Amino acid sequence: MSSNDFPAPEQGKPQWFATTHWSVVLAAGQSESEQQAAALQQLCNAYWYPLYAYIRWRGHGPEDAQDLTQSFFLQLIEKNWLSGVAPEGARFRSFLLTMLKGFLANAHDHAQAAKRGGGKVFVPLDSERAEDRLAQEPATSETPETAFERRWALAVLDEALQRLRTAAGAANKAEHFEMLHPFLSREPGDGEYSALAEKLGISAGAVGVAVHRLRLRYRDTLRTTVADTLADPRQVEDEMRHVFAALCG
Repeated sequence: MSSNDFPAPEQGKPQWFATTHWSVVLAAGQSESEQQAAALQQLCNAYWYPLYAYIRWRGHGPEDAQDLTQSFFLQLIEKNWLSGVAPEGARFRSFLLTMLKGFLANAHDHAQAAKRGGGKVFVPLDSERAEDRLAQEPATSETPETAFERRWALAVLDEALQRLRTAAGAANKAEHFEMLHPFLSREPGDGEYSALAEKLGISAGAVGVAVHRLRLRYRDTLRTTVADTLADPRQVEDEMRHVFAALCG
């Protein structure tokens, strides 16, 4: 294993954040572009679940929640809600929750419109997987807003992990990644590094080094992932703190 076994999707210094997905979306203003649409779709693909779960909490069944989530994303585009967003300080997370609350004030009308719309799809939703996730969540007394923030934070972590997984696959290191990534969130048990070393044909010390490097790349990838939801790169550290605070709840 070399230090380049798991290249980060984006490498460099803080100028990574000069252009983010959210800043691309907001910079387009009232005009439409392929770049804007691609950036927005990537964001929505990554973060639809916290919205779906919030809609379910509001009392809508799985089918209606799926229709409403799709309708929300489609109206985000068709009604150009983005045109009124001031780029300064705007965060994709807070923008979506604010807009969703207003959208749900007329939920019945939106649900009927979605059904009449012929099932147009902007983001592919896996409602069955979403329902499984909801069923596995422990009972809690947290507010729906707090639950949204927690689910958002988990979605951020998952998106960063998926980016690392994609990078590892591109480097033909997918199998190594699957063996090592569990140690991103925990320390090894007795003998775990030695067992992995035997499988990989390296020393236990080399496994430890590889895990350390993977953790560093995950941290950098997480920063990039967070930055992609912000218009102002100077907010990254503050948003990182928000993500971890939401997880610690």
